[in-house]
Amino acid sequence: MFENTKAFSGFSVDDIGKAKEFYGGTLGLRVSEETEMGHLLLNLAGDTNVLVYPKDNHEPASFTILNFPVDDVEKAVDELAAKGVRFERYEEFEADDKGIVREAGGPAIAWFKDPAGNVLSVLQESA
Repeated sequence: MFENTKAFSGFSVDDIGKAKEFYGGTLGLRVSEETEMGHLLLNLAGDTNVLVYPKDNHEPASFTILNFPVDDVEKAVDELAAKGVRFERYEEFEADDKGIVREAGGPAIAWFKDPAGNVLSVLQESA
């Protein structure tokens, strides 16, 4: 039924201006504004879009909403940290000094939050 439908996902934020600056400026994504409804579209590689919409009673997602695969997780973490991004630490995962978790059988991953408190990650698949 939906095999030829171009599906997309979305998530809410509490401040669309801060979201635009973070996703476009800090993360370097192409961001399109849908001014009529006050939404943003994050234009991702592979001709994929993610809808970002304002919500007055926004509550941050309690899970990772976007994962960014990278070739070098340490380089990505260093570049983001230089832009003021703070990396999250979770008790159930042992992280290195930079906040990167490296568990056997999984990718090297570091989590961070957008200005609305939504969780994102950068990850590098195991070689």
